[in-house]
Amino acid sequence: MLKTQRIMLRAVEPEDLDLIYLVENDTRLWAFGSTNVPLSRHAVRSFLATTQNDLYKDGQLRLCIEGVDGIVKGFLDLQNFAPAHLRAEVGIVLLPEWQRQGLASEALGLLCDYARSLRLHQLYAVVDAANAPAVSLFTRQKFEPSGRLAEWLKNDSGFSDALVLQKKL
Repeated sequence: MLKTQRIMLRAVEPEDLDLIYLVENDTRLWAFGSTNVPLSRHAVRSFLATTQNDLYKDGQLRLCIEGVDGIVKGFLDLQNFAPAHLRAEVGIVLLPEWQRQGLASEALGLLCDYARSLRLHQLYAVVDAANAPAVSLFTRQKFEPSGRLAEWLKNDSGFSDALVLQKKL
Protein backbone atom coordinates (compact mmCIF):
# COMPACT_ATOMS: atom_id res chain seq x y z
CA MET A 1 0.00 0.00 0.00
CA LEU A 2 1.18 3.52 -0.78
CA LYS A 3 1.17 5.12 2.64
CA THR A 4 3.06 6.85 5.40
CA GLN A 5 1.98 7.41 8.98
CA ARG A 6 -0.04 10.47 7.91
CA ILE A 7 -1.29 9.87 4.38
CA MET A 8 -2.00 7.31 1.74
CA LEU A 9 -2.29 7.51 -2.02
CA ARG A 10 -5.33 5.80 -3.45
CA ALA A 11 -7.27 5.55 -6.68
CA VAL A 12 -10.02 8.06 -7.24
CA GLU A 13 -13.53 6.86 -6.45
CA PRO A 14 -16.95 8.03 -7.64
CA GLU A 15 -17.40 9.60 -4.19
CA ASP A 16 -14.55 12.01 -5.04
CA LEU A 17 -16.57 13.61 -7.86
CA ASP A 18 -17.59 16.76 -5.97
CA LEU A 19 -14.07 17.51 -4.74
CA ILE A 20 -12.49 16.85 -8.15
CA TYR A 21 -15.13 19.11 -9.70
CA LEU A 22 -14.26 21.93 -7.26
CA VAL A 23 -10.50 21.58 -7.78
CA GLU A 24 -10.73 21.39 -11.57
CA ASN A 25 -12.93 24.49 -11.68
CA ASP A 26 -10.90 26.58 -9.22
CA THR A 27 -9.72 29.37 -11.52
CA ARG A 28 -6.89 30.24 -9.09
CA LEU A 29 -5.27 26.91 -9.98
CA TRP A 30 -5.52 27.27 -13.75
CA ALA A 31 -2.31 29.31 -13.95
CA PHE A 32 -0.40 26.32 -12.55
CA GLY A 33 -1.80 23.71 -14.91
CA SER A 34 -2.41 23.20 -18.56
CA THR A 35 -6.13 23.95 -18.67
CA ASN A 36 -8.18 27.09 -18.44
CA VAL A 37 -11.65 25.81 -19.17
CA PRO A 38 -14.29 24.71 -16.71
CA LEU A 39 -15.16 21.03 -16.51
CA SER A 40 -18.72 19.84 -16.19
CA ARG A 41 -19.83 17.31 -13.60
CA HIS A 42 -20.60 15.07 -16.56
CA ALA A 43 -16.98 15.26 -17.76
CA VAL A 44 -15.66 14.43 -14.28
CA ARG A 45 -18.20 11.61 -13.91
CA SER A 46 -17.16 10.22 -17.32
CA PHE A 47 -13.48 10.33 -16.32
CA LEU A 48 -14.25 8.47 -13.10
CA ALA A 49 -16.35 5.90 -14.94
CA THR A 50 -13.81 5.20 -17.67
CA THR A 51 -10.44 5.40 -15.89
CA GLN A 52 -8.83 2.08 -15.16
CA ASN A 53 -6.33 3.67 -12.77
CA ASP A 54 -3.58 2.24 -14.94
CA LEU A 55 -0.95 4.60 -16.33
CA TYR A 56 -0.15 2.26 -19.22
CA LYS A 57 -3.79 1.81 -20.26
CA ASP A 58 -5.09 5.34 -19.61
CA GLY A 59 -1.95 7.32 -20.44
CA GLN A 60 -2.47 9.22 -17.19
CA LEU A 61 -3.10 8.50 -13.54
CA ARG A 62 -4.83 10.50 -10.82
CA LEU A 63 -4.40 9.55 -7.19
CA CYS A 64 -6.07 10.96 -4.08
CA ILE A 65 -3.91 12.11 -1.20
CA GLU A 66 -5.96 10.90 1.74
CA GLY A 67 -5.17 11.45 5.40
CA VAL A 68 -5.37 8.64 7.93
CA ASP A 69 -8.48 10.47 9.10
CA GLY A 70 -10.15 9.50 5.80
CA ILE A 71 -10.23 13.09 4.51
CA VAL A 72 -8.95 13.78 0.99
CA LYS A 73 -6.22 16.42 1.24
CA GLY A 74 -5.46 16.76 -2.48
CA PHE A 75 -4.54 14.98 -5.69
CA LEU A 76 -1.45 13.78 -7.54
CA ASP A 77 -1.40 13.30 -11.29
CA LEU A 78 0.89 11.52 -13.66
CA GLN A 79 0.15 12.97 -17.09
CA ASN A 80 1.74 13.37 -20.51
CA PHE A 81 2.95 9.80 -20.14
CA ALA A 82 5.42 8.83 -22.85
CA PRO A 83 5.63 5.01 -22.80
CA ALA A 84 8.40 4.89 -25.41
CA HIS A 85 10.56 7.04 -23.14
CA LEU A 86 9.20 5.81 -19.77
CA ARG A 87 8.57 9.29 -18.42
CA ALA A 88 5.58 11.20 -17.10
CA GLU A 89 4.81 14.70 -15.88
CA VAL A 90 3.83 15.20 -12.24
CA GLY A 91 1.03 17.46 -11.11
CA ILE A 92 0.11 18.00 -7.48
CA VAL A 93 -2.51 20.05 -5.70
CA LEU A 94 -3.24 20.22 -2.00
CA LEU A 95 -6.35 21.90 -0.69
CA PRO A 96 -5.42 25.22 0.98
CA GLU A 97 -6.17 24.04 4.53
CA TRP A 98 -3.65 21.19 4.17
CA GLN A 99 -0.77 23.13 2.67
CA ARG A 100 2.53 23.86 4.44
CA GLN A 101 2.34 20.75 6.63
CA GLY A 102 4.76 18.53 4.71
CA LEU A 103 1.97 16.44 3.18
CA ALA A 104 2.89 17.31 -0.41
CA SER A 105 6.47 16.19 0.17
CA GLU A 106 5.31 12.90 1.67
CA ALA A 107 2.90 12.34 -1.20
CA LEU A 108 5.52 13.15 -3.83
CA GLY A 109 7.97 10.75 -2.17
CA LEU A 110 5.36 7.99 -2.29
CA LEU A 111 4.62 8.80 -5.92
CA CYS A 112 8.31 8.52 -6.84
CA ASP A 113 8.48 5.10 -5.17
CA TYR A 114 5.35 4.01 -7.03
CA ALA A 115 6.71 5.32 -10.34
CA ARG A 116 9.76 3.10 -9.87
CA SER A 117 7.49 0.09 -9.47
CA LEU A 118 5.80 1.11 -12.75
CA ARG A 119 9.27 0.91 -14.35
CA LEU A 120 9.36 4.60 -15.23
CA HIS A 121 12.78 6.03 -15.98
CA GLN A 122 12.01 9.59 -14.94
CA LEU A 123 9.43 12.07 -13.74
CA TYR A 124 9.33 15.77 -14.52
CA ALA A 125 7.40 18.85 -13.52
CA VAL A 126 6.88 22.20 -15.20
CA VAL A 127 6.64 24.82 -12.46
CA ASP A 128 6.23 28.58 -12.48
CA ALA A 129 9.72 29.91 -11.70
CA ALA A 130 8.19 32.39 -9.22
CA ASN A 131 6.36 29.63 -7.30
CA ALA A 132 8.99 29.19 -4.59
CA PRO A 133 7.00 26.64 -2.55
CA ALA A 134 6.56 24.37 -5.60
CA VAL A 135 10.20 24.71 -6.65
CA SER A 136 11.27 23.91 -3.08
CA LEU A 137 8.93 20.90 -2.92
CA PHE A 138 10.38 19.32 -6.04
CA THR A 139 14.00 20.11 -5.22
CA ARG A 140 13.60 18.62 -1.72
CA GLN A 141 12.50 15.42 -3.46
CA LYS A 142 15.67 15.49 -5.59
CA PHE A 143 14.12 16.84 -8.78
CA GLU A 144 16.84 18.77 -10.58
CA PRO A 145 16.29 21.94 -12.60
CA SER A 146 17.01 21.09 -16.23
CA GLY A 147 15.72 24.08 -18.13
CA ARG A 148 13.96 27.40 -18.10
CA LEU A 149 11.11 28.17 -20.49
CA ALA A 150 10.86 31.92 -21.07
CA GLU A 151 7.40 33.47 -20.83
CA TRP A 152 5.87 29.99 -20.82
CA LEU A 153 2.90 30.42 -18.49
CA LYS A 154 0.10 32.95 -19.00
CA ASN A 155 -1.07 34.71 -15.88
CA ASP A 156 -3.02 37.84 -14.90
CA SER A 157 0.02 40.10 -15.30
CA GLY A 158 1.22 38.67 -18.61
CA PHE A 159 3.59 35.72 -18.84
CA SER A 160 6.00 34.09 -16.45
CA ASP A 161 8.94 31.77 -16.91
CA ALA A 162 8.64 28.10 -16.08
CA LEU A 163 11.25 25.73 -14.73
CA VAL A 164 11.48 22.14 -15.88
CA LEU A 165 12.51 19.92 -13.00
CA GLN A 166 13.24 16.25 -13.53
CA LYS A 167 14.09 13.25 -11.43
CA LYS A 168 15.71 10.13 -12.80
CA LEU A 169 14.34 7.14 -10.98
